[in-house]
Amino acid sequence: MSIERKDEHDHEAWMEGKDLSPIEEVYLTTLIWMDRRLRIVDYLEMLEDMYYKTNLQMPKSHTEQYNLDNKFWYWYPLYALGSFSTIAYVVAAISGALLGFYYAPSTATTEGARTVAYSNVLFIMGDLNFGFFLRSLHRWSAQVMTAAVFLHMLRVYFTGAYKEPRELNWILGIVLISLTMVFGYTGYLLPWSQLSYWAGQIGVEMALSIPLIGEWVAQLIFGGFSLGEATLQRMYILHVFVLPFVVTALIAIHIGIVWMQGIAEPH
Repeated sequence: MSIERKDEHDHEAWMEGKDLSPIEEVYLTTLIWMDRRLRIVDYLEMLEDMYYKTNLQMPKSHTEQYNLDNKFWYWYPLYALGSFSTIAYVVAAISGALLGFYYAPSTATTEGARTVAYSNVLFIMGDLNFGFFLRSLHRWSAQVMTAAVFLHMLRVYFTGAYKEPRELNWILGIVLISLTMVFGYTGYLLPWSQLSYWAGQIGVEMALSIPLIGEWVAQLIFGGFSLGEATLQRMYILHVFVLPFVVTALIAIHIGIVWMQGIAEPH
C-alpha cells in the first residue's frame, strides 16, 4: 500500500463486465465516486495494513480454521443484533431531532394548567401532521434499540464472545447498554406527564439513597431534591446534547474494534 495515487482504472467497464444487482450497482457507484475524491479505500487498506504490522493478528476463527463460508455469521439473523440496535439508534436519533423542532423543555403552565412541555407533546400527538407517527416512531425505535442491545449482550455472553481478546469491547458494550438505559430514562421524563413526574421523583429518591454523595448526585442530575424546571432542563440537555455525542462516539469505537477483530463466532 502506498499513499501515492494509483493509475486510474476504467471502473465503468469493469462494472459492465459484472452481473450486478441494482443494490450492488448503486453501492459500487457510490463507493467509486467517493473513493475518487477521498481515497477512502486506500486509507482503509493502509489502516488495516498498519494494524496487522503491529503484530496484533487475531487468532484464526472457526470459519478460517475449517475453511467455511465466512459470510454465514455475518448474515445469520439473530447473530447481527448489534447492527440491528445501531439501525434502531439511527432511526431514534433522526426522529428525535425532528421532534425537537416542536418541543420546549419548560414547566411553565399554560392555559388549562398544563405545562409547556406537556402541551407540546399534546400538540405533536394531536395537531401536528404526522406528529403521532413521528413520536411513535421515536418511541418504538428507542424500545427496539433497548431490546436489541439487551439481546445482543445475551448473545455475546452465551456464545463466549466476551473472552480474550475481546474483553475491551465487552466492557464497552456494558457501558453502552448502561447509557441506553440513561437515554430511555431521560427521554421518559421529557413529556413531564404524571408518569414522567413520578419517575423523576423515584430517580431523586434513588440518588439520595447513595451513601455519602447522594445529595451531591441529586443536585447534579436533578437540580435539587424536588422536581422542577431545573430537573426538566437537565434531562433535556442530557438527552439531546450530551448522550447522543457520547453514545455515537462509543458506538463508532465499538464498531471499529469489531472491524479490526472480526465478528466473534461461538466458542
